[in-house]
Amino acid sequence: MSIKEILKSGAPELGVPLGDIEKFCVYYELLERRNKDFNLTAITDETDAAQKHFLDSLGVLKSADFAGKSVIDVGCGAGFPGFPLKIAEPSISLTSVDSTEKKVSFLMEVNAALSLDVKCLHARAEELGQDPEYREKYDIAVSRAVARLNVLAELCLPLVRHGGKFLAMKALDSDEEIEEARAGIEKLGGIISRVDEYDIPGTDLRRRVVVIEKSCKTPEKFPRRFGTIKKQPL
Repeated sequence: MSIKEILKSGAPELGVPLGDIEKFCVYYELLERRNKDFNLTAITDETDAAQKHFLDSLGVLKSADFAGKSVIDVGCGAGFPGFPLKIAEPSISLTSVDSTEKKVSFLMEVNAALSLDVKCLHARAEELGQDPEYREKYDIAVSRAVARLNVLAELCLPLVRHGGKFLAMKALDSDEEIEEARAGIEKLGGIISRVDEYDIPGTDLRRRVVVIEKSCKTPEKFPRRFGTIKKQPL
């Protein structure tokens, strides 16, 4: 099946909007081409990219109302989940952040090609979290990064405004990780309100979105330096 066919059948199955499907096709073409030079992702097969990148990203739309919201995607890599979310819901004001310059260069190329108006930042999240321009400025933070939740929360929650949400994409076997992070999340001004689950259409994969509400301001001492976060997670 082509990307178009997979997305046309998969998005309704997920119960989410799709947006301009042609933009997903161009996105994949750029990803496939640039991956040979930049090693952006291990997933390059057309079917896998459509399912495990695009549909997986779109599943997050079920966990919050994204329309008109300011969103920051932390550790976005080749643009997931933020860019698919922006294609599906163009009213999002998206900032995509990664610490690897070549990945941000790729995102800027995709942004220009698709006319998405995304702010692409080559930066470290823990530094943005202490910068008044970005600290507690976003309605929603999303992340599909591989860090454990107790580390990821300290990178993301300081960027979310009081009353906003942090949506952490996790695997199905994340119960221990979620419980491990619960106390630290509360120290950061958040509370785990629920854990959503969805199946990626066309696969046997089931994903989770940990929905964390920002219930109060993050104490000024957070986020700490990344070395400290990693060695002494909350």
